[in-house]
Amino acid sequence: MTDMKYNVLLLGSGGREHALAWKIAQSPMLGEFYALPGNPGINSLAKGIEGKVSDFELIRRTVVEKNIDMVICGPEDPLVGGLRDFLESCPDVREGLLFVGPGKDGARLEGSKDFAKEFMSRHGIPTAAYRTFTAGQKDEALDFLHSLRPPYVVKADGLAAGKGVIISESLDEAKESLEHIFGGQFGSAGSKVVIEEYLDGVEVSFFVLTDGHEYLLLPEAKDYKRIWDGDKGLNTGGMGSVSPVPFCDGEFVEKVRGRIIEPTVKGLEMEGMDYRGFIFFGLMNCGGDPYVIEYNVRMGDPETESVMLRIDSDLLAHMAAAARGNLSAEAIKVSGRAAVTAIIVSGGYPEKYAKGYPVSGLEALTDITVFHAGTAMKDGRLVTSGGRVLALSATGETLPDARDRVYSRVDTVSFEGAFHRSDIALDMINWPAGKR
Repeated sequence: MTDMKYNVLLLGSGGREHALAWKIAQSPMLGEFYALPGNPGINSLAKGIEGKVSDFELIRRTVVEKNIDMVICGPEDPLVGGLRDFLESCPDVREGLLFVGPGKDGARLEGSKDFAKEFMSRHGIPTAAYRTFTAGQKDEALDFLHSLRPPYVVKADGLAAGKGVIISESLDEAKESLEHIFGGQFGSAGSKVVIEEYLDGVEVSFFVLTDGHEYLLLPEAKDYKRIWDGDKGLNTGGMGSVSPVPFCDGEFVEKVRGRIIEPTVKGLEMEGMDYRGFIFFGLMNCGGDPYVIEYNVRMGDPETESVMLRIDSDLLAHMAAAARGNLSAEAIKVSGRAAVTAIIVSGGYPEKYAKGYPVSGLEALTDITVFHAGTAMKDGRLVTSGGRVLALSATGETLPDARDRVYSRVDTVSFEGAFHRSDIALDMINWPAGKR
């Protein structure tokens, strides 16, 4: 296999995809490398193709015209929309195309929170107690809310760009959230609502790459969702991440494997889903016991920016084996070093923010890794184009070392309104004193 070269098409344009591209580009098995649409960082490693990941016909044409051997899908929307099934049904797409990501059936783990909760129930996977309601069952939903203790967790069933989970401290706020979701706040994603009990603990993200039978366990990570220090303020797509996570010792990891990961992979197999790709397990550590908050059917962002820095083996080789359905001969190598990522965001994010501001200072950041999340080129200059603009990542012998490397450089980058949290990793460095 060492002489095998893969022409790769990476789909997506964020920090997660740049981190994947950074890792893929290190593989001796990489042939031609394309990204659709990519971003200025990704396109320094791959040939960018203009377009949208929702344009399945463009993806099909690209696969055929560029003689693509492997498609790696970064974001969830194309997976939930059935991209893999579509490509497999196209007569001009050659048989044997490798695709990293589930078909439409497996993607329901992320595409429908109700399906995911039912799946966990069927396979005895620990998660919060819940019920699902439609708009016609609003009275029953209100009765169920009354039966719970605060805080209250209300979730739109479908994809809502990461904003469909609302945690309310008061019953009145929870009722208001329910009204908004049933009233169309998230469109068709809110046609059903999942209400569940609140799990009190510390969140952690686990990731596997599976061929539908075997799996490789990637480094775990913890992300930081709130906009302000101390986990205050509005939810965001993620303001930073750390890996490893101190409380994920051997005992906890074995609980995650035995209670959650293995029943999930076996459950997919038992239910006839040919799942080949990544599974993200959003977990809550409740007094040393793991519970599933959610599944994602792709890597997380900004966790990927830290996780990729800790994988010492050839990720492209692992992904090819998973997509072929044969992971048994693969062994992942994980670095003992720690990784920290801090996200620099646009002023006003996660609410209204402006775009198009010139970015400066990147040329000086040669001693850490910079992943582009929301940037574009305009008139030959790098400018902001999203809420989360850049991810600054570094490794160190310890979490404090890695954190110091990132924060010693974070103010080198500048653009109008640039903002970052100043406390990423501190809670884990101080663990268990920082335990919440």
